[in-house]
Order: sequence, then C-alpha cells, then structure tokens
Amino acid sequence: MQHAVGSPLPPPHQPGHGSAEGWSPAAHHPGPHHPGAHQGSAPVPPPPPAPGFTPAPVPQTPPHSQIPPAPQHSPVPPAPPHSPGPVPDTTGHVPLPPGAPVGVPSSPPAAMPDPAGTTLAVLLIGPAGAGKTSVAKYWADHRRVPTAHISLDDVREWVRSGFADPQSGWNDHSEAQYRLARRTCGFAARNFLANGISCILDDAVFPDRPVVGLGGWKRHVGPGLLPVVLLPGLEIVLERNAERSGNRRLTDEEVARIHGRMAGWYGSGLPIIDNSQMDVPQTARVLDDVLARSIASPPSW
Repeated sequence: MQHAVGSPLPPPHQPGHGSAEGWSPAAHHPGPHHPGAHQGSAPVPPPPPAPGFTPAPVPQTPPHSQIPPAPQHSPVPPAPPHSPGPVPDTTGHVPLPPGAPVGVPSSPPAAMPDPAGTTLAVLLIGPAGAGKTSVAKYWADHRRVPTAHISLDDVREWVRSGFADPQSGWNDHSEAQYRLARRTCGFAARNFLANGISCILDDAVFPDRPVVGLGGWKRHVGPGLLPVVLLPGLEIVLERNAERSGNRRLTDEEVARIHGRMAGWYGSGLPIIDNSQMDVPQTARVLDDVLARSIASPPSW
C-alpha cells in the first residue's frame, strides 16, 4: 500500500423544564397586594377622636349574612406539567442530506466552466514533497464556494494509541490503517458534497496499485471525483522532504523510490502538473485551469 506524507449555542434542554407555551407569569411572580382582596384579615381600629370633637353617628352595621363578599381574584391555572414527549424543534435546525457517491459531471456547457464557482470533488495525487497539502489548502482557502480540505495523513494520524507508522516497517496493521483512513476520507467527502461543500483530498496514490489506490478513491467518493497529479522533479521533492519533521519525513532513498513509481502516471490520461518552478499560488491557478478542462471533458480512469 502506498502512503502519503506529506454564536454561542442556546442552552441545552434541561430535564424537568417544559415548553414556555402556556406558562403563566402570575403563577411564579405574584403581583402587588391589593387591600380588601383577601378575607380573614383583622380590622384596623379607627384612631381616637381629637379632644372636643363630636363624631358623627355611625350607621348600624347590617347582619353578617347581608355583607357582600369581598371580590376574589380569578384562580390562576397551574403551569402544565412537563411532557415526556418530544419538544418541537424551534431552533432553526437544518436537516443534513445523506452522502451519496459523486456522479460524473453533466454534459459540458458551451462556455468553459468556472471551477472556482463550481461544487467539485478533487483528488490531488503526488509523491512526498510534491506540495499536495500546501496547494490543496491554498486552493480551498481561495474559492468562491464553500470548500473543505481533507488530508489523508491527518485522518490517518487520528489513531493515537496503536498507530501503525509505516516508517517502522510496512505490515498488515499499517496497510489496514491506510485503507481505513481512505474510507473515512471518502465518507467525509460524500457528506460534505451532499451538503453543497466542495472537497479536495490529497494522497500519494501509486499508478501500479489501481485497485487499492485510484480505484479505492473512486469507490469511496464516486465516479465524479476529478484526479490531478502534482509531479515536480526529484531534486525538488528531496529539498521539500528535508524540511519536514517527525514521521512525515522520509529517507532520501524512500523519496526517490516513491518519485520513481509516480512516473507511471505519464501516459495514464490523468492531467499532470509539473510545479517544479511554481510557487503555491501559481500552482493553484494552474490547478483551476486543469479542472476546467476536466469538467468539460472528464478523464477516463
């Protein structure tokens, strides 16, 4: 198997708190007290008369049975209990369409398509040190439509304990982790694309292993995936590899071996960009030109 190197959310629903619909503030915040609104309170005696003052005769108080009752407040209905059933979603949730294989682009329009404004799935192929990751990030950052960069190496290194580093020797575990990473990248790409987000993936795919390489990506993403090869000269990839660190830096011998196998892409029918004398922005512009031609006339692979 080949290997690549290279605003705030609303608070969550709390148990025991139902919907605010039907909630009465009077049940929780009583209003100000009104005199005479409640029965059973003791009468307040009048103040004593001032000296020399003759009070007016007090009318007879009717029997208790003739006293009209004091006005009563309307009873406040209690708040409805919390319903265990589902609460209607009122937070603006956006349903996500499931991912499906990416189809072959439709028949080309009369004019050359604009790849910068088109939803695309791109696979950037190249040896270690070809600049795949740098070009893919730059290209994704400068598009007019939402675009995601999915790096095989990044996904592969999600495995922490038990990570099978190919530099320690290629074996069944490293082979399985590479295949698992490719499949995970394919799932991610299909989900992004199903929701209108373009994807660019990068991997060191070898032309002499089509079933697990390019064929695997086609199975994972779909026939609409557009592969492009970055293939600078050997001296360039050796210089770039020397700037790497950690498990992404390979020996010169390994870099030369990978680069030699990548030469098999010549004559494959896939578009190839020799970015030996190009910086990242220049390479990204050439990539757009290549993709425009690939959209108009998809390569056979």
